[in-house]
Amino acid sequence: MYLRPNKRKKNGSDYEYWSLVESVRTARGPRQRIVATIGKQPGLDKEERIGWEEIKRIIDNKPISQQDLFEAYDDPPSWATININRVSVERLRHFGDVYIGLLLWNKLGFADFCTEQIQEGKEEIPWSVMASILVLARFCAPSSELKIAESWYAETALDDLLSVPADKINDDRLYRALDALLPHKDDLCRHLQQRYGEMFGTTFDFLFYDITSTYFEGSANGNPQTKRGYSRDSRPDCPQVCIGLVATKEGLPIAFEIFDGNRPDVTTTQEMVHMMETRYGQANRVWVMDRGMVSEKNLEFMRESNARYLVGTPKSLLKKFEQEMLGWKWEEVGPGVEVNLVQSPEGER
Repeated sequence: MYLRPNKRKKNGSDYEYWSLVESVRTARGPRQRIVATIGKQPGLDKEERIGWEEIKRIIDNKPISQQDLFEAYDDPPSWATININRVSVERLRHFGDVYIGLLLWNKLGFADFCTEQIQEGKEEIPWSVMASILVLARFCAPSSELKIAESWYAETALDDLLSVPADKINDDRLYRALDALLPHKDDLCRHLQQRYGEMFGTTFDFLFYDITSTYFEGSANGNPQTKRGYSRDSRPDCPQVCIGLVATKEGLPIAFEIFDGNRPDVTTTQEMVHMMETRYGQANRVWVMDRGMVSEKNLEFMRESNARYLVGTPKSLLKKFEQEMLGWKWEEVGPGVEVNLVQSPEGER
C-alpha cells in the first residue's frame, strides 16, 4: 500500500490530491486499487484529517504524533520509474513446506537418532542428512529418488537450510542412504512409537494390520523375495513383494515387514502378531484385520495368545447368522456405526 500524488484541472483551476493505492492480485495479474483519496483543494475537515494521520502512522510505522503527511515539502520528492514489464523472478523456490518438515524432523528426534545410530564413514554428506532429505521429499511431494535428484531438491530452499548444494544430490546417493537406514528399521520404529507416545499420550492398544504389495520392472533377480503373486496393482506379469503394515487408529505406521511376493495374506497374521509381542510386549491391545487375514487357525492362535481381535467375517459365514441379525435391534455406538450382538453356533456372543 502506498500514496500516489495526482493533479487535475477543473473549471480553470489546478487541483492536487493524494490517492491511497493498494496492490491486489487478480485473474489478469497484479492491479492497483484506489482505497481512498485525500484532497488539498478544498482542504480536509477535522475528522478526515485525523483519519489520514492514523493511516500515515500505520503505513510508516511511526508514533501517532507524526504528521508529516500534511506538512509542505521544501523540495519536491524524487520518484523512480520502473518498467514492470522488464521485472522478472528468478530461481523461485519452495520454503514453507520444507521448513515445517525440517522442524518436525528435529522435533521427533530423528536427526539425533540417525546421528547416533548410523556410524560415520567416508561419505561426503552424512547419512543422517540424506535421510532427512528422503523423508522431507515424501512429506512435501512424494516422488521417486530420481525425481528428487533431478528437479525437486533444486526447487526447494533445502540447499540453504541443510548447507548441501543441489549438485551433490543424486539418485545413487539417495539409494545408498536407504541402504544405510535399513539395518536400523526396528530401532527406528521403536523410536517413533516412543516419541509419539510421549507427545500425544498414545497407548497403542488398538492396531490395524493389513497387507499391500509393490511390483518391480524387470526380472529383479537380485532380490530373493520377489515373486509373482496376487497383484493389487493389476500387474501379475511383474515380480513383486508383499508389505505387512501395522498402524494405529490415527493412521500412524509403527511397524512393517517384507514378505515374499507370492505369500498369501492369511499366512502372515501369526508371524506379525508374534513379532509385535516379541518387540513391544503382550500389551492389552486389540487387533483389527479384514477377512483376508481370517482363518480358524489364526483365530485359535489369537485366543490361545489371549489377544483380542476384531476381524471381518467371511461372507459364507454370515449366512449362518442371517435370521438372527435381521431379528435383533441394532445399536448405534458411534456416528454411522451400528452393532448387533448375535449368538454364535458355539454358544459365544
